[in-house]
Amino acid sequence: MIGVFDSGLGGLSVLAAIVEALPQADLVYLADTAHVPYGDKDDAFIQRRVLSIGQYLVNQGCTLIVVACNTATAAAVEMLRETLPSIAVIGVEPGVKPAVSASINSHIVVLTTASTARSDRLADLIRKHAQSIQVDILPCPGWASRVETLHLDDPDFADVARRHLAPTLAAGADQIVLGCTHYAFLAPVLESIVAGRAVLVDVAEAVARQCVRLAGVSASGQCRLTLMATARPERLQAALPVLGLTQLSLRMIRPAQLLTI
Repeated sequence: MIGVFDSGLGGLSVLAAIVEALPQADLVYLADTAHVPYGDKDDAFIQRRVLSIGQYLVNQGCTLIVVACNTATAAAVEMLRETLPSIAVIGVEPGVKPAVSASINSHIVVLTTASTARSDRLADLIRKHAQSIQVDILPCPGWASRVETLHLDDPDFADVARRHLAPTLAAGADQIVLGCTHYAFLAPVLESIVAGRAVLVDVAEAVARQCVRLAGVSASGQCRLTLMATARPERLQAALPVLGLTQLSLRMIRPAQLLTI
């Protein structure tokens, strides 16, 4: 069984890619909605949550864990790997490397939460893959919360996002890295803003390919999906059709469950 978790709805974008790549796998998705968003939390808090959730998923029988959250990956994925040395753990990092490879203008921008923006892990990623080009790190306060409340196509957001991106687009950035899994659900609005000037870079499919490589026996199952949330599980389930993920509902073996950890 494969366990996937995030602070809320964002990791569903990664879950959908994993289901597409491993259609027979049994999966558990855990949304830590009692503490969403992670982006404005300090590292110590995020680390405690990640370790608690990771251990819970192992206790449920997961042999592969996907940290489907950029903020949680930056703050705690290495600690989780050290704590669970016998479990394969996959993190989600901003697609800096593919953005650098594709950039014609040698200028990219990484859209992030505040926590990811200040993380050493993002700084290391940029040093490793983007030393020779310009990288703008652009925190996007409130964007993850907008997805959580399902305000995806609010005209006011389009105006806010356009103003937010205008300086870096004007400076020639041609690759826009979605550095938070929540932002994948804002892609239709962002596409309309950057069309013809820049390309959005998401890593969900790359994460799914890594799952295929590491899944082993977890690749085979009964196509079952269990949804869990630490608060308001009914909202997690109700969000699926709104986010265009009705296909996930068809795999559910029971209604989304409330979990206290």
